[in-house]
Amino acid sequence: MSYSDDTVRLLEAAGATEGSMVVLETGGRSYRGRLMPHHEFSGPDIVILKMKSGYNVGIKVDSGSKLKVEESPAEPAHREADVEPKKGLPTISLIGTGGTIASYVDYRTGAVHPALSTSDMVNAVPEIRDIANIRAKVLFSIFSENMGPEHWKGMAECIRDEIASGADAVIIPHGTDTMGYTAAALSFMLQGISKPVVLVGAQRSSDRPSSDASTNLMACARFCTEAKKAGVFVIMHDTSGDDSFAVHLGTRVRKMHTSRRDAFRSINATPVAHIDAKGKIDMLSDARDVSDEPVIARTDMEDGVLLLQYFPGMDPETFRPLIMGSKGVVFAGSGLGHVNSSFVPMLREACAKGVVVAMTSQCLNGRVNMNVYDTGRDLLAAGVVPLLDMLPETAYIKLRWVLANTSSPEEGRTMMATPLAGEMGDRREF
Repeated sequence: MSYSDDTVRLLEAAGATEGSMVVLETGGRSYRGRLMPHHEFSGPDIVILKMKSGYNVGIKVDSGSKLKVEESPAEPAHREADVEPKKGLPTISLIGTGGTIASYVDYRTGAVHPALSTSDMVNAVPEIRDIANIRAKVLFSIFSENMGPEHWKGMAECIRDEIASGADAVIIPHGTDTMGYTAAALSFMLQGISKPVVLVGAQRSSDRPSSDASTNLMACARFCTEAKKAGVFVIMHDTSGDDSFAVHLGTRVRKMHTSRRDAFRSINATPVAHIDAKGKIDMLSDARDVSDEPVIARTDMEDGVLLLQYFPGMDPETFRPLIMGSKGVVFAGSGLGHVNSSFVPMLREACAKGVVVAMTSQCLNGRVNMNVYDTGRDLLAAGVVPLLDMLPETAYIKLRWVLANTSSPEEGRTMMATPLAGEMGDRREF
């Protein structure tokens, strides 16, 4: 929706354009802020200003409104010049993929832009250059819900190439909604990786005063340079404040809240480490030491895999075409790993046909134990593979990877029941 004719005349008469610092008088009140773009969902008589607080405010104007320009907008400055590497510092490769964290605010214009250069991605946290030499590239610039196997493959191959060319660590800014899936995919594709690979996101966009983008990124850099631990990790805030971060193993992490800063949690596992505001790192669980071993990327993924959540009243015949036409199925079952007993004959048939069927729990915390009740034992007898305390989405990613890297359903079932990247354990941690 565009501006109304009256609003257009108000702006043009004052010479106001996007990024101008303006004073708007309307309804007996005065507002001062940067003129922001008019969004299609804004009303035709709504002017959006970015206030000194950093928040955007929509203000209704009418025929009595007055507008005055105090400052013209400045052109955004992009410092593209290469930064001379500092001797003795490790090298971190920053691979941009999109998401909230991969944007920046130009406070002279008040606008938020995607990060399209090394300078854009690093200048928001200039102190990061005091602890590492940074080289950056934008591999993708997409919403995380649009991530898929081809993107995971591209990331894994890029990580391999960056480490082969001398990077001591890789940080991947990523949208938070599917970051757990990507972390799991990279964990299986890059098993035994010799350097730290850290995925990081932001729950609050960079044009908000409460943005967590820069603090999350700095915590990643400190972990990469000081902990000297190898693997695929996710680092995010673990409190609502600015002073506490958790390092999660890539196959054990889940987003547990839509918007809180501390949305990410390690499930059925202790976080790898804790980082405080001063950068102090406390290791909480075992992780491999870094080494100089070459990185091997096994990036094949099987497409014909399903992730199904069981629900009461779920009809086996409704799902028969999907299950029987697939190569593998992961169920998020109820409780200890159950589905309605009416599924047992069809799942027995599917397993006999060569479909790999595996069971997790939608409870998330705790372990699958299919030996306790009759239905669970019937499912085991039918050939369903119990996955202990593995997360459903991790199991889905693992099954896609396993079926692309094995030669038979029997081998696939064995690998699904075998820990490959810390994704499952036979004991509970509190």
